[in-house]
Amino acid sequence: MKLTDIVDVAVSGISAQRTRMSTTASNLANASSTRTEEGGPYRRRDPVFESKAVGGPFGDRLDRHVQAVRVTRVVADDRPPIQRFDPGHPDADAEGFVSMPNVSPVEELANMMSAMRSYEANLLIIRKAREMADAALQLGR
Repeated sequence: MKLTDIVDVAVSGISAQRTRMSTTASNLANASSTRTEEGGPYRRRDPVFESKAVGGPFGDRLDRHVQAVRVTRVVADDRPPIQRFDPGHPDADAEGFVSMPNVSPVEELANMMSAMRSYEANLLIIRKAREMADAALQLGR
């Protein structure tokens, strides 16, 4: 396995986690949005991750099992909106209930923390790969 393959896997992880953090930030920002262009309250979104092979078809056995990650799409959560009693709200129905976004701030903050830790771990992998390359260059001196 080449060091560039290691870096490619870590970079794909960084990119995927960046998308996850952006999606989570969007969910938190719209936690009170009761109107959208599609109609109804905002629906929280989640990125969908998929693995992809890194090594070529002629790589050794380890290379064929090394997988990077990519975000294939961002999907809307299908959980129903939260019904809140607020008769003074402009979007309240006849009974005084408002359909609020299905966003849980606690869940979103947990997602954000997990994404940040994964992002940091991938940065550490890149840093260690660079240190390994530097150490290999020092052997030649």
